[in-house]
Amino acid sequence: MTRNIEPANLRVGSRVGKYRLDRRIGRGGFADVYAATDTLLSIKVALKIPNARWVSPELIDEFRREVKMTMALDHPNIMPIRDASFIDGHLVIVTPLAKRTLDDRMKKRMSFDTAYSLATQLVDAVACAHAAGVIHCDIKPENVLIFDDDQLRLADFGIAKAAQRTISSSGTGTLGFMAPEQAMGKPSMRSDVFSIGLVLYRMFSGKWPEYPFDWPPPGAATLRRRLHPDLIAIIRKSLEVKPRSRYANAEKLAEEWNKSRLKAVRFANRQRRQT
Repeated sequence: MTRNIEPANLRVGSRVGKYRLDRRIGRGGFADVYAATDTLLSIKVALKIPNARWVSPELIDEFRREVKMTMALDHPNIMPIRDASFIDGHLVIVTPLAKRTLDDRMKKRMSFDTAYSLATQLVDAVACAHAAGVIHCDIKPENVLIFDDDQLRLADFGIAKAAQRTISSSGTGTLGFMAPEQAMGKPSMRSDVFSIGLVLYRMFSGKWPEYPFDWPPPGAATLRRRLHPDLIAIIRKSLEVKPRSRYANAEKLAEEWNKSRLKAVRFANRQRRQT
């Protein structure tokens, strides 16, 4: 087994070009992520730096294609890529620096208003991507970043896809967040819908649905207390095991989700008054 060894010149406090590495905020099999300072502009950024052993000509070609698609997605809830280039021999992907991930945020209780706002932003982000013909393939709380004023941005479009193809040469995505067909190497927009359904269920119930995804999963009683039946029906449809029983894409999901807004808010307000 090959170990992920941090190169000697990638240490907290050192520099990569104009960027000073302030702290490491994430580590995975493919890349490390650092909070850094752009010393020329005096702004904070995040740097994703793939491990050198994965940086092959094939990865670079795949990555270029994916990044071009990502950079064409202009949406307030999609993480922009500020730069993607070789610096001091390292492939460096530069993005804005978030306050926390959705995974971190979900470890603390969320009000309905906060959860509903974040959920809506996530759905809208993926809907924008699907409208442009882009499938994310790795929607999970760690790839959902939260900024000031609870602005959400979905990250790792294309980066995750290129990384997974390079490492596994099989289905893309993260086990546990994937639709069944995606785990067999057949991802589609319906697979992204399934992953959204998993995240939404966790946000509102506090529990993760698990395979074989029989309904109702653990936490369904909490879901019924917090959500209008229309929203529950939307989440349930998103989590259908058979792809064709789900929404065809996140655009269809967003249409139904946003159509239910008034009912959802009124139901939540009524529930608050009764407690």
